[in-house]
Amino acid sequence: QVQLVESGGGSEQAGGSLRLSCATSGFVYSRKCLAWFRQAPGNEREGVATIHTDSGFTTYGDSVKGRFTISQDSAKKMVYLEMNSLKPEDTAMYYCGAAGPMFGSTCPGERDAYHVWGQGTQVTVSS
Repeated sequence: QVQLVESGGGSEQAGGSLRLSCATSGFVYSRKCLAWFRQAPGNEREGVATIHTDSGFTTYGDSVKGRFTISQDSAKKMVYLEMNSLKPEDTAMYYCGAAGPMFGSTCPGERDAYHVWGQGTQVTVSS
């Protein structure tokens, strides 16, 4: 059974940091794209960051570049999102998504490319 389980969300003040984790199971980890998306109430689900499990190539949404870092532990089949310099506009439900097999070395940023999702973890940033 393919499963993604997010954790690590919570409440933080502006300028603070949080680290999200995504535990993956039930599928071959290689040749996959793993991504973090977020969705605030009334908004579309937007891409935050992606990572290719084989190449390690990463991409970031413009609003988080320089503040967020996506990483992985292939042995544990875990993906992380380190979020620094948090802003109130980062408040959203954060979702981990998986796509693949991917035969290139980069990952798509479009939500529709990801076919497996976790249940999400809430991040709330207060000013």
